[in-house]
Amino acid sequence: MPVEIRRGTDRFVERQPGRLTAHAFSFGSTYDPDHVRFGPMTCHDDHLLRAGEGFPAHDHADLVIVTWVLSGALAHTGPDGEARVEPGQAAVLRTGDRVTHAEVAAAPQTRFVQVWLTPAERGGDPSYAVLTPELFPGAVVEVAEPVPGAVFSVARLEANQTLTVPSAPRTHVFVGRGALLRSSLAEPLHDGDAFLFTDEPVHELTAGVPSELLVWSFG
Repeated sequence: MPVEIRRGTDRFVERQPGRLTAHAFSFGSTYDPDHVRFGPMTCHDDHLLRAGEGFPAHDHADLVIVTWVLSGALAHTGPDGEARVEPGQAAVLRTGDRVTHAEVAAAPQTRFVQVWLTPAERGGDPSYAVLTPELFPGAVVEVAEPVPGAVFSVARLEANQTLTVPSAPRTHVFVGRGALLRSSLAEPLHDGDAFLFTDEPVHELTAGVPSELLVWSFG
């Protein structure tokens, strides 16, 4: 479909002590044939953690993992030692042929969105970087291009402010916080909802309240 609306309420929800995760794509033992991947994106998770909870040391291989913190703070331990990721910051983990890392909430309540991408090339050495973009209200600000042709951007909008989402072969727009007004595309979108555009022209989206959008463009 050229335009798909993926409601947060339609995601597969996983509950663990101190953690609530909403999965947008097939994950673990839950298989959804209609939602396996979107371009190189194979995982789009919305995590809510209690302080001290999260994901203890575990392994990954042949992935690029991008994390955006919406609230609280996330403590990361991995190939480059320890790091802290706060709201308005992105973390890019390149797992290489293998990496062991851990992610734990470092605040009373931490919410972050994490995306897994298929890398352009397998193997290599792992790396981890924390990025702090300078965000301007009403603008789509590029944060990183972790995989060639896969661009991650963030847009912050004031109430009633309109944003133009550029055209791309595939575009994923996630409402990290706030809400979008009703448009020709859909009824209002709320926190946790997403647009998936395929070969669509530019679209204008208007915020109903102060909002933060996470935008992926795939060439």
